[in-house]
Amino acid sequence: MSQHIAPPEAAPSRGTGPGPSRRGIVFGAIAGVVVAIAVALGFTFFGGGSGTDPSSVAEGEVPPGDLQVSSTYTELAGAPADPDPTGTTNGLVVHPIRETPVRDAPDGRPIARMETTQFGDTWLPVIAEQPGWVQVLLPSKPAGSTGWMRADDVERAITPYVIRVHLGSKKLELVREGNVVDEWSVGIGKDDTPTPTGRTFLLGAFADENQHYSPVILPLGTHSPTHDTYGGGPGTVAIHTWPDSSVFGQAISDGCIRVPQDALSQLDDVPLGTLVIIDQE
Repeated sequence: MSQHIAPPEAAPSRGTGPGPSRRGIVFGAIAGVVVAIAVALGFTFFGGGSGTDPSSVAEGEVPPGDLQVSSTYTELAGAPADPDPTGTTNGLVVHPIRETPVRDAPDGRPIARMETTQFGDTWLPVIAEQPGWVQVLLPSKPAGSTGWMRADDVERAITPYVIRVHLGSKKLELVREGNVVDEWSVGIGKDDTPTPTGRTFLLGAFADENQHYSPVILPLGTHSPTHDTYGGGPGTVAIHTWPDSSVFGQAISDGCIRVPQDALSQLDDVPLGTLVIIDQE
């Protein structure tokens, strides 16, 4: 994998309020150069939080700014593990409308903070709910980390998609509302640099003018179990294309998922926060 994920130098502002079923967002900042690309997102919105006031932090608690950020660059201590690594959801995803604490349980200990933007707007899949709280998958190490955020601090949307990656058969399926839209033969990690299994999500999208193997790279909210870094960036696993079609159907990468160009074109339209379930089938 020749992927380099560099931190955004300038994050775009999110759209204002619930929007149409397809929304364009600009992403960028690769290797110190901001490269703008438009990504159409297929969300169905159904409401938001309760504005930017009041504060998410109760009196006497640690303010969000004093907590470590949860991102693809960080490792969290004390984050609950995903209780159902192969489970699906109803498609609920959330976007923090303010910088907000992430906790280890409803009304629990703050373990991190979640920012409104990472690779564009931050969208996270919801895997459980309790009154006033949502449990989400996090982009930080260790893989499968989760946390709880106040429901009033997030905007909600539904994605109809799930992406399934089957390492045994080396296939990727794009599923919409329970039906397989398309499937492709893909390249996966080698035996000594495997693609991690479990439940993750589409974290973002960016273009990198310093490489030519993929016009768009789709980082996931999971990390290589063997690489701490790829090309200077974190060991973030991503979906991207490859110029040599002989890699498809092979265990050949450093952990990323290499897909044909037509697959990347369809996946580029899938909403951020969409579940990606990687199994050994």
